[in-house]
Amino acid sequence: MEYFGRASIEFVHASSPLQLLLKQDSTGQTKGSTSTDLAQVCRDSTPVCQLNPLLFNGHLQTMWTAVAQSAPEIYYRRRVFDADHVTYTGSFAVDFAVPPFQIPEPDPSLPLPLPPRTAFFDEASFASIGSDDSRPMLLVLHGLSGGSYEEYLRHCLLPLMESQDVPWEIAVVNSRGCAGSSITSGVLFNGRSTWDIRQVALWARERFPNRPLFGLGFSLGANIMTNYVGEEGAGCPLKAAVVVGNPFDLQVSNKFLQRSFLGRTVYEKAMGANMKKLINRHREAIIKHTNLDLDRINQITTLYEFDREVQCPTWGYPTEEAYYRDASSCDLLLDIRIPFMAIQAKDDPIAVAEAVPYGEFKQNPYTVLCMTSLGGHLSWFEPGGGRWHAKPVSRFLHNMATKIDLNTIPRDLTDHNAKQRPGVTFKPQRRKLQIDVSQE
Repeated sequence: MEYFGRASIEFVHASSPLQLLLKQDSTGQTKGSTSTDLAQVCRDSTPVCQLNPLLFNGHLQTMWTAVAQSAPEIYYRRRVFDADHVTYTGSFAVDFAVPPFQIPEPDPSLPLPLPPRTAFFDEASFASIGSDDSRPMLLVLHGLSGGSYEEYLRHCLLPLMESQDVPWEIAVVNSRGCAGSSITSGVLFNGRSTWDIRQVALWARERFPNRPLFGLGFSLGANIMTNYVGEEGAGCPLKAAVVVGNPFDLQVSNKFLQRSFLGRTVYEKAMGANMKKLINRHREAIIKHTNLDLDRINQITTLYEFDREVQCPTWGYPTEEAYYRDASSCDLLLDIRIPFMAIQAKDDPIAVAEAVPYGEFKQNPYTVLCMTSLGGHLSWFEPGGGRWHAKPVSRFLHNMATKIDLNTIPRDLTDHNAKQRPGVTFKPQRRKLQIDVSQE
């Protein structure tokens, strides 16, 4: 029960969560118990949720993001990667968190200005970026039309960067065309665009062979991150991941938005306007690389209209509903084989609670859901302006990196087909039952 901004917290997970071994000290010993489980790590990482009592529901929390601009100052060096996929061509920008530096004067030759406190790597510096150190490294995906500069993201990064015992290395993978990056092909991004994070994860594992890799995603980036770790399954190069404000089932979330007055008139219009601005910001590139109808796009007013005019013709979806069903990450939750924590707010007006796959969390021991009763969408504003979600995010990642023996985590504990009849298999990535005709 909530009172004066104090939110209740519920954890949803399998009856037998993933068992984890604790790290031994230099003498080969552990203090107290030698093991724990994923649900306990999530509980230990999650503090009391005391939010600003004046922002007493999800709408006020969410709308306050347009007013609150206070966040830690994170400095980045940017590198543009050329996509290495034969189909998903083009380029994308990755921003690496670095110590503060003197910001150079804006480069007038750039097609778009870079975000604040961001500058490009020089070639020599990036060529020598590889290292044999064992620092944990975090790969981050932002929300719809955002970027590495987002306040909700920076609140989570600073505690990790300032950690005295184990400082983290961090890289934010910007969606194509976002955060001042250029669009260089007809391949844009959508809710299941996992190829860029996949390329960066493989690149990081090669350049930093001793670093344990972790993942963090917000909103649409949370959906992409969930799809990615589910697609990778037991072979995922990440050691653990956490997602925040994941819409999970895009079709359900979108229908709820269209059903409510604020959903239609505020959230859908705001997100549609942001995406329309993104397209117009890259007008010349869109004309050069795609056959999109810019006149029709400029007439849209909502996100689902944008998806109809952009996602459907870009990817070949017959309807925006088909896109939502295909891009949703709820089914892929079953294929995750790394420790995975999701943080959601029950009053989130965008990533609605009705779209959260509670049953899948209860079935897969690698996953834990942390659901707060208050918080809005990527908000969780505390008295004084802090963001509560930064605490469980940074603590979970740090606890996994410093307390858990990551090399002993098994990746073959669960079988979501165990209760099904012989010859019938549910394939989460296909979202279909597959019937073995030889059994008939």
